[in-house]
Amino acid sequence: MDNQPFLTLFITYLSVEKRASPHTLTSYQTDLIQFIGHLSGYIPEKIVTEVTGDDLRNWIMSLAKEGLTHRSINRKMAAIRSFYTFLQKRSLITDCPTASLKSLKGKQRLPIFFQEKELIAFLDQQPFPIHFIGLRDRLILELLYGTGMRLSELIALCQKAINLTDATVKVIGKRDKERIIPFPRPLTPLIADYIVEKERIGYHSTPQLIVTDRGKRSYPMFIYRVVKKYLAPTTRASQHSPHILRHTFATHLLDKGADLQSIKELLGHSSLAATQIYTHNSLTKLKEIFKKAHPRAEES
Repeated sequence: MDNQPFLTLFITYLSVEKRASPHTLTSYQTDLIQFIGHLSGYIPEKIVTEVTGDDLRNWIMSLAKEGLTHRSINRKMAAIRSFYTFLQKRSLITDCPTASLKSLKGKQRLPIFFQEKELIAFLDQQPFPIHFIGLRDRLILELLYGTGMRLSELIALCQKAINLTDATVKVIGKRDKERIIPFPRPLTPLIADYIVEKERIGYHSTPQLIVTDRGKRSYPMFIYRVVKKYLAPTTRASQHSPHILRHTFATHLLDKGADLQSIKELLGHSSLAATQIYTHNSLTKLKEIFKKAHPRAEES
């Protein structure tokens, strides 16, 4: 039986109605094609609208036997859930086979982040080149840490979205959701100098704020290389990705007393649950402070 029409209908729905990102579309399509391939090898005559909970559990077990992590399996399960919810809403199935499907639990990895003194010292003392590339590289690091924006948001950030007067920036997050993020006032002259230099060397035709050495729109691997170039030799963290600066932004805000709801809004999280992971890092710090400060903390 041909399952392709159902897949095409779903991907079109994600693209047109949900306005999912290209990454999400590719990811969901890949996961669903893999599932359909498993189904055809398991029960060749069955189509996706006839799938049962047992069929899905069989697929999950096969993924586990292949050595996939619980995170990878849960991501694939999310695609399947979304697919069958869509089919049910379109009255293409009556009962949803994912109703009894539960996400796999695994050890939660805490976000890696930089200590405040370490990162501030690095940003203040780093000898960035004085020309355009140095201004841009510093701006990349300062914006990632100073606003907590995502890598994709930094890449898409347009120059006109910067408000130097109010020290705010408008970013377009997931599902095209806009949010306004304040940035540290000391960044204002850096941004202004960068924009002037960008226009002076003829890169003003690119609307995005951050551009490559040749004035073109930046891309993920380019930002990764810039971040690693400066962080790897000078900091002790085991990883040096742009996302660590986002984690550091959130952790430092929480350590300084910011409430979770405010951090959630700044990060652009859709739910508070995604933001709560940062409380684990702050709790660890509080325990260390308690152990050192309380007279009875060291008593057995």
